[in-house]
Amino acid sequence: MKVHFIKEQTLISFSEQNSNSTIPIKEFLSKLKNSDWNQPNDIKSTFNSADILGKGTDRVIFNIGGNDYRLICKYHFGKYIITLFVKWIGTHSDYTKLCKEQRQYDIDNY
Repeated sequence: MKVHFIKEQTLISFSEQNSNSTIPIKEFLSKLKNSDWNQPNDIKSTFNSADILGKGTDRVIFNIGGNDYRLICKYHFGKYIITLFVKWIGTHSDYTKLCKEQRQYDIDNY
């Protein structure tokens, strides 16, 4: 199934503020638009460095730009389409801070 990505503008705005992220984010979005998933584990077939979070969160962490940036999304596998919602994007060091605070499971900035 194809992926419907909610809040692409969030990534574009982030890349405008973080110029080094522009090309990696464009590459991520291009890859995402061509993805075809049927179950959560298929995410890793497209993005092999993605981490599916536990605790029933239906969240996935994407490494962007060779691990320079992290993107947290919530996913929903519907009957005909997968929806991927942006919850947070930031640098790797910002993500490390989130993890120390155990906020990666519930943060919802967007």
